[in-house]
Amino acid sequence: MSELWELVWGKSQVDPTALFKAIEHELDADGLDFRTRLLVRDSTDALEHHWGLQGLQSWLSRSPVRDKIEAIQHEDLGKPGFVFLKDQLINRTKPEDVRGFLKELGTRIDESVTLEVGGSIALILTGYLSRATTGFDAVDEVPAEILKHRVVLEELQKRYNLMLTHFQSHYLPVGWKTRLHDLGSFGTLHVYTVDVYDVFLGKLFSNRAKDLDDLRAMTSRLDKEHLTRQLRDTTSVLLQDAACKDTAERNWYILFGENLPSGGGND
Repeated sequence: MSELWELVWGKSQVDPTALFKAIEHELDADGLDFRTRLLVRDSTDALEHHWGLQGLQSWLSRSPVRDKIEAIQHEDLGKPGFVFLKDQLINRTKPEDVRGFLKELGTRIDESVTLEVGGSIALILTGYLSRATTGFDAVDEVPAEILKHRVVLEELQKRYNLMLTHFQSHYLPVGWKTRLHDLGSFGTLHVYTVDVYDVFLGKLFSNRAKDLDDLRAMTSRLDKEHLTRQLRDTTSVLLQDAACKDTAERNWYILFGENLPSGGGND
């Protein structure tokens, strides 16, 4: 599957800048089939809707394949074939912006503090997920040393579109704390991220559609054997809840087309 098709196929969110670059990469090749030309045309129309005509023209003016894009735009390809693309275009939360948020926060708080981060933001920071999010999920609670700087947090929220939130660690597999990864220091702030497999398994027991979308985006990048072993060894507590177990079984089947692995359970 080409970069362009990989970017849009089955995705609930598509970053507009990444889409334009994927179009350019696609058009480096000649002899595109009808379906791909249709995707290029509909993608360009979606970008015009997202950026406006002036914004799209600005990108086109710098593109080495501008003539090819405009030629496809003027082809008679019939009705739109990718009608949902306009709704899928969302500016993704970039890892460098998250780090910028942390750097500024770490220079504005006056005492040393540790922050443990999970959820989608941990996946974005470590490159396992590319999508938009506004929630910056601390494990259990946002430290009081940070919360007291409410004016700073409000300012950073407006500038980075990120808001510090929290979730309870009982949604994570047993032993998650021993598998934290050290992201480093940002001024007075030291940050750890929850391991990607622990984030995955936490989302596996969630019935939220956006968590399932995250799982679908991550699955191909994980070692299934390791994932299965960690599922068996660390989630028996979560599996004791009937509703959680039903959700995990449904999600696993959607992801892998097979029953949830059983057995194990060393926690």
